[in-house]
Amino acid sequence: MDFRTDMAVERRDLYRKANNIENEIDGIESNEEEIEDIRITRVQITNAQGEKALQKPMGNYITIDVKKINNIAPEKEDKIVEVISQELSKIVDKHIQKQEEIMIVGLGNLYSTPDSLGSRVVNEVEITRHIKIYLPQYIDANTRAISAISPGVLGTTGIESAEIIRGIVDKIQPKMILAIDSLCSKNVSRINKSIQISDTGIVPGGGVGNSRDELSEKTLGIPVIALGVPTVVEMASITNDCLDLFIEDLQKKAESNDVLNKLKDEDNYQKIKEALIPKDYNFIVTPKEIDELIDSMKDILSRGINEAL
Repeated sequence: MDFRTDMAVERRDLYRKANNIENEIDGIESNEEEIEDIRITRVQITNAQGEKALQKPMGNYITIDVKKINNIAPEKEDKIVEVISQELSKIVDKHIQKQEEIMIVGLGNLYSTPDSLGSRVVNEVEITRHIKIYLPQYIDANTRAISAISPGVLGTTGIESAEIIRGIVDKIQPKMILAIDSLCSKNVSRINKSIQISDTGIVPGGGVGNSRDELSEKTLGIPVIALGVPTVVEMASITNDCLDLFIEDLQKKAESNDVLNKLKDEDNYQKIKEALIPKDYNFIVTPKEIDELIDSMKDILSRGINEAL
């Protein structure tokens, strides 16, 4: 199944729909929680069957959905930061001790706005490793050592991000990597309104069919927590969503028929994609206000990370 999304919760829903599964998928456990108008969905892949179904490794995937990011009230932003901080703290504490060192990695291309989130967040994170080493008298002894790197992308450095990160890990030996990246979604409504946290690592570019070397405990020897936000969506996904909305509108007007009902019940993404690709129309799309959205999300994520770590 061609998911073309980095979001585990979307893969779960797509698999259910494609296989007419009403209950939970074998090897998948999930639950939802509402905090004010913030929805938290926790998906856990527990065995090889779950891995095969969602094409993601066993582990925990937490999705935090908010209705709006841009121009929100300060108290609402504070609540989102609090939720991110709490969920991130829980997943970090499962793998390392409170004072153990973490290296934060901002993935992506600083010069391409939709792909710049990781690099921008790194610039706002509170770095402490150098103070603990060179000026320990000015910092609390229990403060966690935090370092950070933004390795850029293969097209501008000529080096795979994983190669750069592996070299740094071998030299400074942190106990965990926190990787931040822009993601791809199948649902337009999730763009810059969802945050995914997982403890299974990350494959940069995987959601848009440009997979780079994997960053995970298997490849780096230490746990890798991934923190990502969907900033782009495929043209085929947008067309499929628009088709669903069009059919719903016709149904409301009592103009539907069996053919339309059948179309609505199916996931037409693959058929639409096959029609768009020969004409080179299957673009990767991002909202026109992406600069402002990335700035807002950068502030929220960096605050959440600083509070959690």
